[in-house]
Amino acid sequence: MVSGERARYWQYSELPGVDLLHAHYIRKAFARHTHETFVFAAITEGVEAFHYRDDLVHAGPGQIALVNPDTPHTGHAGVPEGWTYRTIYPDAEIVRSIAADTLALRGSVGFTSPVVDDPYAARLVVGVHRAAEEGNALAADSLLRLVTARMLRSHGGIVTPLPPRSAGTRNAVRARAVLEDRMIEPPTLERLATDLGTSPFALLRAFRDTYGMPPHTWLTDARVRRARQLLDAGTPPAEAAAAVGFTDQSHLNRHFTRSVGVPPGAYQRARGTGKQPSEGRGRFSGSAARTYKTGPPALP
Repeated sequence: MVSGERARYWQYSELPGVDLLHAHYIRKAFARHTHETFVFAAITEGVEAFHYRDDLVHAGPGQIALVNPDTPHTGHAGVPEGWTYRTIYPDAEIVRSIAADTLALRGSVGFTSPVVDDPYAARLVVGVHRAAEEGNALAADSLLRLVTARMLRSHGGIVTPLPPRSAGTRNAVRARAVLEDRMIEPPTLERLATDLGTSPFALLRAFRDTYGMPPHTWLTDARVRRARQLLDAGTPPAEAAAAVGFTDQSHLNRHFTRSVGVPPGAYQRARGTGKQPSEGRGRFSGSAARTYKTGPPALP
């Protein structure tokens, strides 16, 4: 266990469709992964560095890291002392409804910058957390809508439609469908390429260009996302691991922690607790706050 690392991943029952993470990481490194939700991460101490698409960016105190759904990214400390942040993960439908209500934007919306320097907005994100911890549903909901509308006005808009698909893109889409269908026993890259009528390197390049990561990395991310769905439904971690193709629970634990930030058991307990106690007794205190082993750094 890395001394001093702490993470609490939870939900507030009065704020449906929103996950919350309060964490301090030093050696923690998030593998390249995606979220089905948006990510608003307010840095309160230290610096987080992360690969966002093809760029390495940094976020420090008073800044917010913004990640759109299904956008590959990593995460690791940008300074030796690590970083502390409070993150909210609002469901895409919530962000779309706020965009329609406040800006008359309808359709697929997203953010144009991965890092926003806006101390006031960062305080709003922290305020969402504190209101949820105190059981103040009115404040939590209000602050969530305020920070989302503010970010949409300054750094958001309608997502530009993708250009027409090339033959390589079509092969990547077909390959993804095969991997989703055969998640437990996926084919080799050579077999997959042969079945699609292309070469392994051509498929590898097309898949990376389309999804921002190679097929094997995408498959691990997809397994973690499906495992989260099973955990949300009450499936024990060991059964979830087998159901998505991990060799055992420890295999799931390792990859889950590198993508989500906490182990699957801790994630499942927190998701099922609903309202959480206040942290009034100190940082990350309260009965639902625990110190978790985060595991060794993952390769970028």
